Amino acid sequence: MSKRYDSDKHWYAIHTYSGYEEKVAESIRQRAESLEMKDKIFQVLVPKEKMIEIKNGKRKVVEKRIFQGYVLVQMKLSEDAWFIVRNTPSVTGFVGTGVDPTPISDDEMDKISKRMGLEQPKHKIDFNVGDVVNITDGPFKGFDGAINEIDPTKGKLKVLVNMFGRETPVELDSLQVKRV
Repeated sequence: MSKRYDSDKHWYAIHTYSGYEEKVAESIRQRAESLEMKDKIFQVLVPKEKMIEIKNGKRKVVEKRIFQGYVLVQMKLSEDAWFIVRNTPSVTGFVGTGVDPTPISDDEMDKISKRMGLEQPKHKIDFNVGDVVNITDGPFKGFDGAINEIDPTKGKLKVLVNMFGRETPVELDSLQVKRV
């Protein structure tokens, strides 16, 4: 088996069974500790981002995995480090070409880090532009309109309401509308 070992530390993506990401990350951390590999396996990360979900009319901030079935590991690629990670229960393999793991580029890691570190969680809005909705709250309660714009960062919708024979844009909170 031909592997390109690298004495520099890089981030690698590891494929796992979906739903086992946290368990795999913890197992790799424990194995690195108990087998004294902290000098080769540095960080283990399950990329998540904060989202706002609306359940029963209430907003709730939840963490969602960005990549289902993947864990990121920062390590120096060596035979023993590769073996420890590869043989962790629920790990199906490294992401790469053939048997050679491919490091994640610094640019890609910056994007993932930014996505994880967003202070403002995004709203999860289950509507699309063009959907017809009924306004359930506010001064336009009872009116129907078509969604013209969606702003997931603010959780706002711009709905075109037909008033006096003209379409008028109305900005609403995503909680103020329901599907027709």
